Amino acid sequence: MKANEVRKMSSAELETKLKDLKKDLFNLRLQHATNQLDNPIRIAEVKKDIARVKTIIREQQLAGR
Repeated sequence: MKANEVRKMSSAELETKLKDLKKDLFNLRLQHATNQLDNPIRIAEVKKDIARVKTIIREQQLAGR
């Protein structure tokens, strides 16, 4: 996911995307703890996506949207 893709989303879409990403991160951590995770790099990718979404949400809040 790229930042410009995230910026095109509305506030409601960003909130649902953030919730989905957090759910994905939880599932990835669970799989990692039980040694069922195939690609551990995916955890870092999801964390970065969460950070991107949170950054865009904060930018929108500061802009007054």
